[in-house]
Amino acid sequence: MEHRILVFDGNQRASLAAVRSLGSKSLWVAVGETKIDSLAGSSRFCSRQIMYSDPFQSPRDFFDDTLLQIENLGITFLLPITEATTYVLLKYRAELPETVILPFPDTSIVEKVANKNELFSLALAQGVPVPETIVCHNIQEGRKALELHDSFPLVLKPYKSKILLDQTIVSTQVIIAKSKDEAITALATHEFFDFPFTLQTYVKGQGQGIFALFDRGRPVCFFAHRRIREKPPGGGVSVLSESAPIDEKLKISAEKLLRHVQWHGVAMVEFRVTDDGIGYLMEINPRFWGSLQLAIDSGVDFPWLLYLVSTGQEIPAVRWHHRRLRWLLGDLDRLYLVLQAPLSTYSLKEKIFDTLRFFVPGFHTRHEVNRWEDPGPFWFELKQYLRAIKD
Repeated sequence: MEHRILVFDGNQRASLAAVRSLGSKSLWVAVGETKIDSLAGSSRFCSRQIMYSDPFQSPRDFFDDTLLQIENLGITFLLPITEATTYVLLKYRAELPETVILPFPDTSIVEKVANKNELFSLALAQGVPVPETIVCHNIQEGRKALELHDSFPLVLKPYKSKILLDQTIVSTQVIIAKSKDEAITALATHEFFDFPFTLQTYVKGQGQGIFALFDRGRPVCFFAHRRIREKPPGGGVSVLSESAPIDEKLKISAEKLLRHVQWHGVAMVEFRVTDDGIGYLMEINPRFWGSLQLAIDSGVDFPWLLYLVSTGQEIPAVRWHHRRLRWLLGDLDRLYLVLQAPLSTYSLKEKIFDTLRFFVPGFHTRHEVNRWEDPGPFWFELKQYLRAIKD
C-alpha cells in the first residue's frame, strides 16, 4: 500500500527536512500550516499545501480540520513535528480512522517520557543520573520548598514545555533563578507554575543529545551532533552543527529508558554532561529535532526510516558519515549579534574571527534550507526574512 502523508508544522525546518526526505522517495506528501503558504510547502517535493486552525488557539478545531483533510485527500500517515500538534493528535487519536498511522506508542507511554516529573522518577528507578529534584504540584508547594532551599542557582522546570488544555495550549519555559528572591518572583510572575513543576539543582556542563528511532521497544538507530555556532551566541538554536560520534554512556542511558517504556518512533534525549563525564538527564522530547537535516545528510534518514518502521518494511543498514549543516539566514543573524555586541562581550579578535568563519563554512558543509535541487524554500524564507527586517 502506498501511503499518502501529511506533514504538519510547515514553517519548521524539521518539517522541510521530512518533506524532502519522504518526497524524494516518490511518496505523496502534503504539508499543513496555519497559513496556506509555508517553508516546507514551498518544496518541490510537496504535493499539496493545506491550512488548518491554530492548535494553540483551538486544539479541537485543529483536529477537526485534520479529520477533514484525511477524508478529502485520502491521508493515511500523519507526521506532526512540534509538541503542540503532536499532543493534540495523541489526545484525540481514538477518533482517527483505523487506516491512518500515527507513528507514536500508546499515549500513556508518551506521557511517561514527555512528563518530566514522571520521567525523572523513572530515570532514578533505572539508575540514570538526574539532578537533585524536588517535585512540586503547584505554586504553594514550590514556595514551601524554597523556604528550605539555600543552594543557587536553581532550575525551575515545568513538567511540560507545552501544556494541552481543552481550549488552548499553554507554552512554558525553564527558568534559572540565581537567588531565592528570583525564584519566588518567577513563581509569582508565570501562570504556568500553577501546573506541576520541579525544582532542580543546576548542573554545570555541556548540553548533549542522543537522537533515536525505536521499533516497539527495539532500537533501530542512534545519532549525535555537535553545535559549532548558535543563535544567540551565548546559547540557543544551532546555526552551524556537525555530526559526531555517539557518547556510549549517554547512549546506554537513553536506550535503557526507551527500552523500559517500549518506545516506538523517534525521540530526542537531552543530557547535561559535567567535566567529570557524568551525563545528567534533562528531558526526552517525543518528536523530531531542529537539526534533522544534518542527520539525513549524514546518512541517518530518520523520516524515511520512521516511515519504513511504521509500515512494516525492511530496514536498511544505517551508517553515519561526518557532515556539517549550516542554516544560512540564522548564521547571518548570529553574525549581526556578534558584531553589534560591545567589546566587553566579544573581543575584536573574536568579532573578526567570527566574520571570517561566516564566509568559510568548512568541508562537507551543506546548507539546511537553500539547495540547488529544491530552491523554493529558500526563496520563501528569504522573503519572510526581508519582510521582518522591513517591519
